[in-house]
Amino acid sequence: MSDADIIIVGSGMGGATLAAGLAPTGLRILILERGERLEDCAQARDPAAIFAQGHFRPAETWLTPEGTRFNPGNYAFVGGNSKFYGAVMIRYREADFAPIRHIGGTTPGWPFPYDTLAPWYDRAEALYQVRGQGGIDPTDPPRAANYPFPPVPHEPAIADLDRRLRATGLHPAPLPLAVDIDRWLARAATPWDAFPDTTGGKLDAETAALTLALQHPNVRLQTGVRVQRIEVDGERVTGVMTDKGRFTAPRIVLAAGAVHTAALLLRSADEARPRGLANRSDQVGRNFMNHNASALLALSPRRNGSIYQKTLMLNDWYLTGGPQGEPLGNIQLLGRVSAPILAAQTGLPGPVARLIADRAIDFYVMSEDLPQPDSRVTLKGDDIVLDWRRSNWEAHLALVAKLKGALRRAGFPVLLSKAFDRSTPSHQCGTARLGDDPAQSVTDPFGRCHDHPNLWICDASLLPTSAAVNPSLTIAALALRQADRIAQEVA
Repeated sequence: MSDADIIIVGSGMGGATLAAGLAPTGLRILILERGERLEDCAQARDPAAIFAQGHFRPAETWLTPEGTRFNPGNYAFVGGNSKFYGAVMIRYREADFAPIRHIGGTTPGWPFPYDTLAPWYDRAEALYQVRGQGGIDPTDPPRAANYPFPPVPHEPAIADLDRRLRATGLHPAPLPLAVDIDRWLARAATPWDAFPDTTGGKLDAETAALTLALQHPNVRLQTGVRVQRIEVDGERVTGVMTDKGRFTAPRIVLAAGAVHTAALLLRSADEARPRGLANRSDQVGRNFMNHNASALLALSPRRNGSIYQKTLMLNDWYLTGGPQGEPLGNIQLLGRVSAPILAAQTGLPGPVARLIADRAIDFYVMSEDLPQPDSRVTLKGDDIVLDWRRSNWEAHLALVAKLKGALRRAGFPVLLSKAFDRSTPSHQCGTARLGDDPAQSVTDPFGRCHDHPNLWICDASLLPTSAAVNPSLTIAALALRQADRIAQEVA
């Protein structure tokens, strides 16, 4: 007898949401997670531990194409990277599903339009209890109903920023967030981005989806299990080999994240498939995308007394703004950058960092990275090699410049910006993209591998484009859509 009816490798946004969607079917679901649960500790509220010491970062390293080792900043815990995410749950814009001409090239589009995924966006927002307000943002796509909960209120400094931006003719809007703000703030005056969720204030993959799934007796979670390769008999996968032994199931789902899912497929190469599993197209590992992103601090003589400032976004240049009307991207607030965070990230002396942080409002500027076949994940022995080739950088620089101009007009005379580098996992995606054409994609539009009828992928690997918004909600929507597809097959 097999160990389960379906094995899910990974408990992050894709795997946990898929488990929540499948749990009511009665299928025996086994979730294998390499990490352990993240228990509450003093370091969870210590910016020096998080930003200077990297307390929660795993010890693993990857290689650049030149052979330099770096720590990628991915996290290995139950709930995956979502334990540390900013909980921004924003839909891809309707235009993102079609080919778009950017400064750096043209995106390929998706095999289906926004309307196809819209019902599962609705369900994902409900599952993650998203706070927001539809219809304010000029790029807001059509929706069947408003958000499940009203938006998180602006703190005074951010309400003032909202007024100032509107006075310049822009259209700031509430940022859609999966957060129980009262529960988060009750624990301590702690900022947000990169701080782990240990008390349930963030509605992350563990808190929202996995907890729901594990209420069903047919769902099991096994932690501390590192999957090493996938076993195949003919075209069908039969199980997974791990450091804890062999597990079998008639259906396997890979939800280990864009890099690790691709690496696992490549590592499972055999004599019949020397390029790896699901890789007849030679697309596994290719088209790696990682948003072009910068932090921007807007300083003024006024002090920013905010604790939780991440409540505003700006999409006025999302679909236009380039020299030929090309899209530029999304702007949203960062979690509060405190003095210890700024000192750890820049090396500034504490008093200087405090002077800046006390008077800054912190922005996250994000532009689309376009898929390129040579931007890819490969293996060198047991090591993962990440060859990320930035694209569309000119658009990102233009977006940063647009924001700086707007902020000066809004009364912020001093503006500091810094781009994130490859060690920051700014929404990695695209290494096993979905599509209709088996020669150009790894899976079908539901996430089933073209080459193996019982092997599925359910994470950011599937995304054929990165758009210029946080991918979590789209991953969750795809997972719920996949859950419905699998449930129909076994009914």
